[in-house]
Amino acid sequence: MPEGDVLRRTAARLDAALTGHVLTRAELRWPTAAEVDLVGRAVLGTVSYGKHLLTRFDDARTLHTHLRMEGSWAVARTGSPAAAARGAFVRVVLGAATWTATGTRIGMLDVVATRDEHTVIGHLGPDLLDPDFEGSGLPEALRRFADRADTPVAEVLLDQRVAAGIGTIYAAESLFARRLWPWTPADRVADPGALLLTARTLMARSVAARSPTATGELVRGRTALVHGRANLPCRRCGTPIAVGQANEPPRERAIYYCPGCQARS
Repeated sequence: MPEGDVLRRTAARLDAALTGHVLTRAELRWPTAAEVDLVGRAVLGTVSYGKHLLTRFDDARTLHTHLRMEGSWAVARTGSPAAAARGAFVRVVLGAATWTATGTRIGMLDVVATRDEHTVIGHLGPDLLDPDFEGSGLPEALRRFADRADTPVAEVLLDQRVAAGIGTIYAAESLFARRLWPWTPADRVADPGALLLTARTLMARSVAARSPTATGELVRGRTALVHGRANLPCRRCGTPIAVGQANEPPRERAIYYCPGCQARS
């Protein structure tokens, strides 16, 4: 599932393509929104909140989308073959004079009054990538973290109600950076603030990457320290990387860790 860094970059891409422009094409191929007409509406902007996207219009409405496991947004020049959006899995098309944005395999879609955005994201914890996270967001996230008592710390990091944006990649990489065993009870984590800020730093580093092809892979492949590296030697101590499970089915997620660097205490 795309994580907060990917959504932040996606929002920026949509924002650059559509903000300030009037929609000449708008298709919501979604049962509960198929009759919604956005043609003629000007786009005020797109922002991300955790793993959610909010595209706001000049009639005080907001398009809320969530990518879930397989979703993505693409931007193509209007009139080009890529902007035709004929695929069977296309769920959203927002087109203006110059650019057309296409949402494929979108996992969640709502159109709400902008004043009612809380109805779709109000259950979430503070956005880890919010500019003011270290000010107002961190204290609230720490309060929610503390409420999880003896829940394994990996599961707390994945819980969007604690802090929004962290997925399996940044949960694993942050725990490795802090040398924490992923199943350490939350109330035994000595410095949860440092852990959350580590995740924020890693994601912010990805958002800041200038490569046009980068979509969050800064901690993957050769630069990954644990995620996706099962049985490969730890880059720090040489111990083979192991993989375990966070959460119970059907919400289970793979968590990679180093048994040497992240030994159970």
